[in-house]
Amino acid sequence: MPIDIDIAHVARLARLGLSDEELSHYATQLSVILEHAARVQQIDTDGVEPTAHPLPMVNAFRPDEVRPPLDRDEVLAQAPDHEDGYFRVPPHLEAP
Repeated sequence: MPIDIDIAHVARLARLGLSDEELSHYATQLSVILEHAARVQQIDTDGVEPTAHPLPMVNAFRPDEVRPPLDRDEVLAQAPDHEDGYFRVPPHLEAP
């Protein structure tokens, strides 16, 4: 079932300045997309459970438990550079 859409009107609503060639190109693409969506809407989904993802998802979060903090000196010993108990990193912005 072909779906007729005024792509020039859609382009005007989106404030897009498209050439005639671009209008024709996008009209063809949009028609294919809308026809596919129409075919998908015709699928019988009675009895199909709604899902947010096609694969079963497992929670990847760790338990929210209070744990003792890491030893500062041990952590800083693994850093490339540190000073006065803080990480030392290169500046992101240069002063003018």
